[in-house]
Amino acid sequence: MASLLRLPSLLSPSKGPLLRRRLPAARLAASAASRGQASAAAETRGGDREGQVTPRSADFNAWYTDVIAAAELADYGPVRGTMVIRPYGYAIWEAIQDYLNVKFKETGHSNMYFPQFIPYSFIEKEASHVEGFSPELALVTIGGGKELEEKLVVRPTSETIVNHMFTKWIHSYRDLPLMINQWANVTRWEMRTKPFIRTLEFLWQEGHTAHATLEEAEKEAMQMIDVYTKFAYEHAAIPVIPGRKSKVETFAGANRTYTIEAMMGDKKALQAGTSHNLGQNFSRAFGTQFMDENGQIEHVWQTSWAISTRFVGGIIMTHGDDAGLMLPPRIAPIQVIIVPIWKKGDEKSAVLEAVDSVQKILKEAGIRVKVDDSELRTPGWKFNHYEMKGVPVRIEIGPRDVTNKSVVVSRRDVPGKQGKEFGVSMEPSILVNHIKGRLDDIQASLLQKAITFRDSNIVDVNSYGELKDAISEGKWARGPWSASDADELKVKEETSATIRCYPFEQPEGTKKCFMTGNPAEEVAIFAKSY
Repeated sequence: MASLLRLPSLLSPSKGPLLRRRLPAARLAASAASRGQASAAAETRGGDREGQVTPRSADFNAWYTDVIAAAELADYGPVRGTMVIRPYGYAIWEAIQDYLNVKFKETGHSNMYFPQFIPYSFIEKEASHVEGFSPELALVTIGGGKELEEKLVVRPTSETIVNHMFTKWIHSYRDLPLMINQWANVTRWEMRTKPFIRTLEFLWQEGHTAHATLEEAEKEAMQMIDVYTKFAYEHAAIPVIPGRKSKVETFAGANRTYTIEAMMGDKKALQAGTSHNLGQNFSRAFGTQFMDENGQIEHVWQTSWAISTRFVGGIIMTHGDDAGLMLPPRIAPIQVIIVPIWKKGDEKSAVLEAVDSVQKILKEAGIRVKVDDSELRTPGWKFNHYEMKGVPVRIEIGPRDVTNKSVVVSRRDVPGKQGKEFGVSMEPSILVNHIKGRLDDIQASLLQKAITFRDSNIVDVNSYGELKDAISEGKWARGPWSASDADELKVKEETSATIRCYPFEQPEGTKKCFMTGNPAEEVAIFAKSY
């Protein structure tokens, strides 16, 4: 049976289903006011106020869980600390998978799958690995009604079992490099949980590679963090900062850990993806060796790298607003929602015929489009609903639009009349070019907005006092650092901030550590994090 470890509930039973709660009238009023023109416009079209969320500025954490519920991304599972990813949330994860799968295969990796259960003795073979993961392990001690001879670990990560198999498969330099990836679930017994960000079980991809030389392994680790960086910028519109982790923050069992750090809407940092140069730590522990071209027996050099469903949480917290989710078009499951509008029965058929034509035009152009022609909800409700889901573009078609052979186009990222365009022609080439142009504009706008927010909340510091001031204001602190691990832990203890990374992009010139005054080769970024 699984070891019984108590986990603080994601959901307090006494409060009922938090994700489905209705907010108090005062909070509803505050939320309605904060939504501004977008809400007012929807109200005038007959929308109701179902699915309201807490304003971001009032309570960021409540806003985050409200958006997850209202946008139908996930719900809490029956086991404390778990979540059920709903179809719309999973579709975002699929968009991440679709991009990364192509990149993994382009760079020579193959998908495969390893068992979820790992012998505990495997975990013990690499000392720093077992020390790092021990508090988070879920163990199976009974199977088939009998106590197991050896307890099993429910996969927290796969370096150990991968090495066990690599040892069987690798014998010669001709077997190298060996480069694989798996899409899997992972179990880590987190004590502080947050949907998508930290849960007892989550989904991820984990890549594992073996190489003949340290240089090849280092090149691979850097290549994969670059893949993640490009994905974050170009598809998720999240301006991450790539860099190297400090020794204190390095993955248990790795020589070096590379990371992409993202600034969330509350200015906390999110480690959005990592790539590890494992050196020969695991190959020595497991005896993963090969005969080189000179007939010498050597241990392989390895890497591992991963992105998980926490990236979905990062997208929510980077781009969302008081109206709900806001998705970059390149990863949005629905890029365009079409809402037909009619009042009289004799208007319906002409409007739906025009809607069907527009839908076909956009689909044929490769645009992900959906029509909501349900008569059970008002157009205003639909406007609010798809705003909450973060659909980048809305098209409205009513009787007047049919007569004029045009449509009304609204941008999710620009509220109210400012983001609305009237009289956009239904002529196929004009319409397609217009919608594709708007989707590109939204993608670029979201990225630029996030860059501006990030850069305006990073403070360059030259003393420990300046760092404390920056962190107390909720900002990131960037400054020269060459102090000890003990000093790094002191900063964490006194400010709750950690070194997020040593950025790859470093300023030129001589530097002095702001903690010790000694020469420093690099600047580090400190921040509070998830």
